[in-house]
Amino acid sequence: MRVVIQVSGKANCTVDYKPYSEIPKGLFVLVGFTEGDNEEKIKWMVNKIVNMRIFPKDDEDVGDISVKDINGEILSISQFTLYADCTKGNRPGYTKALNPEEATVLYDKFNEELAKHVPVKTGVFGSHMEISFTNIGPHTIILEK
Repeated sequence: MRVVIQVSGKANCTVDYKPYSEIPKGLFVLVGFTEGDNEEKIKWMVNKIVNMRIFPKDDEDVGDISVKDINGEILSISQFTLYADCTKGNRPGYTKALNPEEATVLYDKFNEELAKHVPVKTGVFGSHMEISFTNIGPHTIILEK
């Protein structure tokens, strides 16, 4: 499982060119799945995401508090292209990305686990989406399990 986490102000997702979901502040999270990913890895990743101290508590702009502490939300978007292999040629290969049937089950489980801790908004797995967000910092972290 590979996750890109970005500290975000307002973030929104359109699906098929229509507004679908929005958060006012929190984390914008892209998540991709590969062979061997399972519920145990999801729980580990969710624990890291919701408890990661990356928001400033004061004017010193040091990461002292988590998305839970700021009463933030998460915009979670499935992103199989996180497993793109660009080592050969000019067209990325996606053979390391988990097949859609299994990945959608894991994506749903991932979002269920996140929602136990903070409000979660999503996109629609496999749909054409457009994402807009304000990356604060900029602050971007990549996690893999």
